[in-house]
Amino acid sequence: MSEIPHYLREGFITLEELKKAIELPSEERLRKRPVAIPECPQEIPCTPCKEICPTNAVLMENPNATPIVDYEKCIGCSLCVQICPGLAFFMIHYVGDKARVTMPHELLPVPKVGEEVILLNRVGEEVGRGKVITVVPRGKSKGDTPIITVEMPIELAWDVRAVKVVRE
Repeated sequence: MSEIPHYLREGFITLEELKKAIELPSEERLRKRPVAIPECPQEIPCTPCKEICPTNAVLMENPNATPIVDYEKCIGCSLCVQICPGLAFFMIHYVGDKARVTMPHELLPVPKVGEEVILLNRVGEEVGRGKVITVVPRGKSKGDTPIITVEMPIELAWDVRAVKVVRE
């Protein structure tokens, strides 16, 4: 009997597990334009990301395969982030000394463009503050979840996967 993977036991994938599942894009590629990052290690029948990709950058050997992104074909449109029912796609873009991470946002309230938010790591711990750059609201997104892009310190790009909105 094999050991249950951490991501199934704990409910989140670690960066180390992600690096074992996919090859991460180079820093050079991350600086060109936003790029899709699939954080989907389970082999389950699910293909919306592959079907919606306008450049065929999302590759899957079969409907149960985990998605792999051809980073050179990816144009950074974020449709895969919007359509993923498992909320397992993110976009990362390095801009100067900052990173912009595009992610699904299921919590209320939905942040507003320009708003400062608290950055949460993969475990849900507060790790800093960021600024909301774009919001694709529910109803405008291809899926049922609002999609936000948040600017943050570059060193947090691979750890931040959610935000908390604090309004007084």
